[in-house]
Amino acid sequence: MKAKPAAAPRPSRVRTRGRARSTSIAAFVVLAALVPTTASASGTQEVEAELPYVCALPSGQLPATVRVAAEFPARAEVGEAFTPSGVTTTVELPEEAVADLAGRGAAEVRAATRLDVGVAQNAATARAAWRGGAEPTALPESGPLTLVTRGDVPSVAGRGDGDLTFSAGSLAIDLTLAAADGTATGTATADSGSGSDSGSGSGSLTVDCALAEDAPGQGLLATVPVGTGTGAPSGSPSPTGPAGTSGAPDDGQPDGRGDRQPERQSERSPKVLENTPGTAPDRDDVPPCRYDEQHPPTDVSLNAYVTGYANVKKLKGAAYLPPSCVLIEQGVPVPGPPDPDYLIFDTVSYANFHYQERRQTPPFEATFLSFDFAPVKATMVLEQTDTMRIDSRMKMSMTDFSTTTDTYVRAPLVLHVLDLEVNGTPLDVGSECRTETSLVSEDPDPANFPGDHLVLYGRGELLIGQPATGYLLLSGGVLAGEATIPAFTGCGTDGEDLDRLLTASVSGPGNLIKQVQGQTCAIAAPVFPSPTNEGQCTEDLQPYEIPVAEH
Repeated sequence: MKAKPAAAPRPSRVRTRGRARSTSIAAFVVLAALVPTTASASGTQEVEAELPYVCALPSGQLPATVRVAAEFPARAEVGEAFTPSGVTTTVELPEEAVADLAGRGAAEVRAATRLDVGVAQNAATARAAWRGGAEPTALPESGPLTLVTRGDVPSVAGRGDGDLTFSAGSLAIDLTLAAADGTATGTATADSGSGSDSGSGSGSLTVDCALAEDAPGQGLLATVPVGTGTGAPSGSPSPTGPAGTSGAPDDGQPDGRGDRQPERQSERSPKVLENTPGTAPDRDDVPPCRYDEQHPPTDVSLNAYVTGYANVKKLKGAAYLPPSCVLIEQGVPVPGPPDPDYLIFDTVSYANFHYQERRQTPPFEATFLSFDFAPVKATMVLEQTDTMRIDSRMKMSMTDFSTTTDTYVRAPLVLHVLDLEVNGTPLDVGSECRTETSLVSEDPDPANFPGDHLVLYGRGELLIGQPATGYLLLSGGVLAGEATIPAFTGCGTDGEDLDRLLTASVSGPGNLIKQVQGQTCAIAAPVFPSPTNEGQCTEDLQPYEIPVAEH
C-alpha cells in the first residue's frame, strides 16, 4: 500500500483570459460550465492500497487482487464528519474465474461490490459498507478479469482525539451475467467456502472474498489524525468541532463498552453516517407533492420526493438536483423465472415527475466562478418525454429467507436550459434550448428496452430480523447510473447559434448521476406519524420524508 502525503494546493488548470468583450465571448464563459467546477482539495491524502484476497468461486477457492483507491482528509476535528471521496475498487479475478463465468454462457458481466471497512479509533471500532457499481464488462478471451467499481461511501466522524484508521475486510462481488446477445442467463449463488451454485445457465453470481492472512497491514487503507493530539492520547481533552460544522450527532448512548466512563470521548466508537451529512430542506422550500383532480390516485398510488447530484465529466463538477415530486403507480408482482434456490417475483411500476402540472423537475440553478473572475449562473430543468418505467426483481432465498431486490429505473429525460447569466447580466438562450434527445445510458437489456433513456440502478437487501438496506421502491434509498449528455439544440436568439458552444462544453459520456428517493406515501393506506410509528404521509397525503442528497 502506498499513501501519499497531504497534497499542497494545486494550481488551477484553467488559465485566466482577458475579460469578455462581446456577447459571444460571454456566452462561452457561461456555457463552458453549466455546473460548479470542483477545486482541488488541499489537505488531502491520496490512498492506493493493493491487497490479496481469497474468493470462493464454483471451481473452488481462488486468489484475487483488490486495489482500493480513495482520497481522505489529512486531518479532522473531533465530531467533524467527512466522506472519503473518489472511491474506486478494482478486483482482478484469475483466469479460472473467467472459465467459471464463460461456462454459464456469459459473455459479459456487470459487477456490484460491497466492501466491509473497519473504522477504529483508540480501542473503539465501527463498521462501514463501501458499495460500488460498474458498467458491463466483456469477458476476456484469455487472462484475468478486471472489474472496476465506483460509488459513494458513508461519512465518518471521530468522537475523540486520536488516529482514525480505515481497514478493508470481507468483500462481496455481485455479478450479473449476460450472454452475447445481451440477455440474462439465469440465477445462482456461490456460498463462501463452498463454491456451490445451481449449475450452468445461471444469470447472477455472488462471489464472497476474504482478506488473505498475509495482507499488508491487515488491510489498512488510511489513517486520519483527529483532534489536537496524535496517536492515542489517554484521557486528553476533547474539543468540539467548529460552530456550524456538520458533524456526527451525540446520541448520548454507550458504544458497546458498558458503563465505564461513557463521558470520555476518546473511548467512544467512531460514528458512521449512512447518509452524507446534510439537512433536509424545510417543507416550505420544496414543491407540493400530492394527487389532485387532474391526477386522481388509485389504490396502488404512491408519491415520494427524490433529490441528488448529477456530474458533468468534462467540467469535473456536479449540479444539485433539488427535491422533486414523483407520482408512482406500483405494479403487481408476478412470478419470475423458476429457480430451485429462490422464489422470484417481478414487478413493473410507472412514474412521472409532478411539478406545476408538468412532468418535470423544479428549476435548479448551478452557480460558479469561471476563469477566476466571471460569476455565472445557469437555470435548468429535467423534462420527461415519456413515462418512467421501474422494473424490480425480488429474489427470496429458500434457505435463510433473505431477499435481494434489483431495481432499474428507465427515464426518458431531456435537459432544458431556461436562463443563463454572466456577472449578473442575462444571456438570452431562447425558450427551446435543450438536449436533442434524452440523456442516454447503456441499458442492460437493450433488446427489450430500445431507445434513448437514462438508466438508474439500485439494490435492496433484507435479512430476517434486520432493517432493510439499499434501495427498495417503497422505502426509497440510493439509485445511481451513468449517462451520456447529448448535443444541444435550439439555443440562442437573434441569429446567434449557441448550440455548438454548449455541446462542446458539456455534452459527452461518463457523467455519473446519484439520486436519493425518500420513503413513499401509500395513498390508499397512509401511515401517519405517531409515538409508535415513523411517519410516511402528512395529513394531506404528501410524502412525510424529504430526503437529503448525497455526493
